[in-house]
Amino acid sequence: MGENGNDKTTVTYLLEMISEGQDIADPSVSQRAKKVRDNFHNQYGFIYDTGGVLTGAQVQLEDIRNISVIGAGLMGHGIGLTYALGGYKVVLNDTREVILSNVISHIRNDLKAFAESGVISQDMIEEALSHLTTTTDLKKAVKDADFITETVVEDVEVKREIFSNLDVFCPEHTIFASNTSSLVLRDFTSQSRRRDRILITHWFNPPHIVPVVEVVRGEETSDETMELVCALLKKVKKVPVKILKEIPGFVVNRIQTGMLREVWSLWQQGIANPRDIDLAVKGSFGFRLAAIGPLETCDLAGLDLWYGIADRLFKVINDAHEPPEALKRKVEAGELGLKTRKGFFDYSQDESIKARDKKLIHLLKLLYSQ
Repeated sequence: MGENGNDKTTVTYLLEMISEGQDIADPSVSQRAKKVRDNFHNQYGFIYDTGGVLTGAQVQLEDIRNISVIGAGLMGHGIGLTYALGGYKVVLNDTREVILSNVISHIRNDLKAFAESGVISQDMIEEALSHLTTTTDLKKAVKDADFITETVVEDVEVKREIFSNLDVFCPEHTIFASNTSSLVLRDFTSQSRRRDRILITHWFNPPHIVPVVEVVRGEETSDETMELVCALLKKVKKVPVKILKEIPGFVVNRIQTGMLREVWSLWQQGIANPRDIDLAVKGSFGFRLAAIGPLETCDLAGLDLWYGIADRLFKVINDAHEPPEALKRKVEAGELGLKTRKGFFDYSQDESIKARDKKLIHLLKLLYSQ
């Protein structure tokens, strides 16, 4: 062994101990093992934890410079835009050439919409675009990444394969985030060697406009990782919401789905038509929700008042465990909403998304001006 204990023999010795089931993090190991372990840490920056995996030293916010986004479609391009606008070098990766061939132009259009609304200056458009590159090669996309966000299809096997490859292709210090909205981390990351540095960052569509990102803690996610990712999101002007336990739907989708269950029930019963239901929400409690949350609303009105309302209405509001039949019939008829130009309403597809984004950007400006 070399004098400093950092040559090939060091690694070989460590691997032999690991294969024999010895825990080199245990203070009772031999003095030789302790010296080898400490020298290995000093040389390579890794520690050996009690879970039997080598993990990199905790990265700091100022160390994050390179970010990779795996999946450059509907969510990925907006997430990449956000980090690029925040000054980070961003690599967008996708297996589909057709997606990558159009993604930069889509991002340019989104940045122009920001500039036209006064959210950013014109010169920030080219600056943000200069931070973006694309590739279909996953290994190339992540080889220098400090932080990675995965935004691929909601398929456990696909995600498991990606995270297995990331474990091999990435530097040891890299932090992984998944944008899953319905899967549990352990289902596709259980074999990872860095489970303390994996979590969920659940963005909302359109991701470059909607402020909140749910930061969901996995069973083995460290406190340091949670705090670091929240700090990163704040730096790019997002609003991180910590979800301390994994549950289906997290927080936002559970609240939204609870509301939709009653909305769909009212529509199916013919109590009100779709347009009036939307107007009722947008012009009442929905109008104030951006400024005053539901629990704050309860406090302002009085918990005794809301307890009385709940005591009466809980007995009669919808408590179905299945989506309504009327909604099922729409899906079976191919009336899927904007993507098929017909859902609850009729659409001109080209203008609807632009109109939506224009309204949301205006709201974003109002929120940032407070």
